[in-house]
Amino acid sequence: MKRRCRCMAAVLLGTMLLMLASSASAGERVELFAAASMTDAIDRAVARFEATHDVDVVPVYAASSTLARQIANGAPAELCISANVEWMDWLGEQGVTLSERADLAHNRLALVAPADTSRKPFTPGDGEPLAARLGESERLAAGDPAHVPAGIYARQALQSLGEWEALAPRLARADNVRAALALVERGEAPLGVVYRTDAEASDGVRLLGLFPSDAHEPIIYPIAVIGANPSEGALTFRRWLESDDAKAIFRAEGFGA
Repeated sequence: MKRRCRCMAAVLLGTMLLMLASSASAGERVELFAAASMTDAIDRAVARFEATHDVDVVPVYAASSTLARQIANGAPAELCISANVEWMDWLGEQGVTLSERADLAHNRLALVAPADTSRKPFTPGDGEPLAARLGESERLAAGDPAHVPAGIYARQALQSLGEWEALAPRLARADNVRAALALVERGEAPLGVVYRTDAEASDGVRLLGLFPSDAHEPIIYPIAVIGANPSEGALTFRRWLESDDAKAIFRAEGFGA
């Protein structure tokens, strides 16, 4: 009986030692909330960073408005990258602690069509109205201008070009810019307003033209550390994102760094 007890104790001790060893070898986990339009760039950046750091960065992608609301409601994000300055400001107004905030990248607004389209290149605001490019029952895909940054910029641009009233009722409103992109990729919308980086990252669309940069507010991506007691891993990754390696990734994905 005593021998059996000693064997059981040895097994339990061995199991505990294995668990401790596994815990010690596991990298620190950092949850990053990032705008959907940053998906490709951040995926590449995370892979590059994790190759040389013992930190496990877990990205969560959605519309900046959705991410901001989740963080304000207590979601365990340690870092946030928004596609809109106002939503980052809003987080601070909700009492969320923001530190090491900076402008990480910038973007342009683009008009796209399905890749197999025969539509010719077209620069919005250059002569013919955009509404004339749509058939009677066709719709323009865009992020929901009520809260999605890409949709907000699209509304500003269309207002600046004098086309908002004609096109607002004809928008196919999406939950985020990647969802708007998908509508065009699948041919469910003949035209869409997305970011230039989304257009360049997709094989399913063709970029027809860029909106004038002065037709809307600058598309800036602010980054900030979330919370009063950020982990060392979160701070390390935050600072790495301003390194030459990270900037090269953003430029390769079409962002201005």
